[in-house]
Amino acid sequence: MQIKYSKHIETRLALRKIEYDLPKRIYENAEERFIDTETGHTIAVMKTLIYGKERDIMVAYKHDDADVKLLTIHPLKEGQKENRVQSGRWRKI
Repeated sequence: MQIKYSKHIETRLALRKIEYDLPKRIYENAEERFIDTETGHTIAVMKTLIYGKERDIMVAYKHDDADVKLLTIHPLKEGQKENRVQSGRWRKI
């Protein structure tokens, strides 16, 4: 299995000044995984140090045949993960 980055995630990494290997590490070591009921994508969430403090960071991805395509990444605001779970948008897997 090969892990590929979408053009969108590469743009986000540059815009948000996030290290290039972080999405792959989050995908491989995520503490939690969800299904986004709006997009159908899988979400990997992991706490990591970014911008000087520890935060949850999400990576959205999908499986393409035998490969995985990482679609986007962003740090979650305080309570954002809980709100998405509570609203039913994210379903824990």
